[in-house]
Amino acid sequence: MEQLRTALTGGTACEVCGRLPHPRRLRLTLAKLLAIFPVEFALHAAVLALHPPYLVSVTLLVITTTALVIWVIEPSTMHLLRSWLHAPRSQPPSGIESLWRIRVTLADRPGALERLTHELAEADANILGLHVHPVDDGVRDELVVSTPDTVSSRWLLEAIENAGGRDAHVWPTTTLALVDGQTKALSLSAQVVSDPSELPHAVAELLGAHLVTDRVTLEGPLPADGTVLKIPSPWTGLFAFTRPGEPFTPAESARAHRLAQLAELALTRCP
Repeated sequence: MEQLRTALTGGTACEVCGRLPHPRRLRLTLAKLLAIFPVEFALHAAVLALHPPYLVSVTLLVITTTALVIWVIEPSTMHLLRSWLHAPRSQPPSGIESLWRIRVTLADRPGALERLTHELAEADANILGLHVHPVDDGVRDELVVSTPDTVSSRWLLEAIENAGGRDAHVWPTTTLALVDGQTKALSLSAQVVSDPSELPHAVAELLGAHLVTDRVTLEGPLPADGTVLKIPSPWTGLFAFTRPGEPFTPAESARAHRLAQLAELALTRCP
């Protein structure tokens, strides 16, 4: 437990109550004096009033004071004075930010994207990446935003709803989402040309999806939520990919089919 506390607090927690930061030496000394003085005062007053033998007086003072101060008085006083003894709890560094990936459908009309960016700015979200995909009922926008660590996905969804967005999805993401998509697609294309058997793995990496091996899914119809994508195999049958909770966009479907065509072309040119 002590190792866990040290790991979580960076080794700066007080040994008495675990609060951050550790009390200053002057305040710690004053707190201990406040704990000892009333006990010492009461015992000396009792000794002077009763007049026991000298040795008995010394022994009584030493044993009683030590026991009360170490095991009773000092811990209780330290706990009682903790709000004065310690400064406020340490706050995390303000520079820490969270990254989010957003997908939302907007109306295909002027000002829709501007309204979305305004609402996200009101939620302290900084847009780092943006892709727009035309769909039947508008445009599907994909954004990567950074926010302070105090901003939650619920706040972002409320901002998107206020901007008129539909079918919004928000996921935590990493800096890998900021990798240039064109560069990644070109690298995977070169990989497929060099070895066409790498097609399913290249598509899965390009789309951030999982390859489906279940025969029922491969042979059945596509689900209406758009989370399963099928592309033709250069050999026979189909490859299917799934991304639960994150529908594939028309542009992603086109990229995957283009990679399949590239693999088929590379196979026909192999000696």
